[in-house]
Amino acid sequence: MLDSLEPGDIITYGEAAAEAGYPGAARAVGNYLAKGEGAPWWRVVNASGRLVPGHEEEHAARLHAEGVQLRDGKVPLRR
Repeated sequence: MLDSLEPGDIITYGEAAAEAGYPGAARAVGNYLAKGEGAPWWRVVNASGRLVPGHEEEHAARLHAEGVQLRDGKVPLRR
């Protein structure tokens, strides 16, 4: 599912968990991405649009390269 995200697509950890059939397992998605399994981790943010703590600069740079604009250091999510 994460591999099907196109450049500029953004999903939350919770949305990724639900799409994988594990609603409520947002933390597990974060743990999976932290292992560096090759999934596009920079296209995933938390429910408020916050970037990965400790990796904000790289996260922002990767998103910016894909045309994603940040507002106050967060991805503005469409609800």
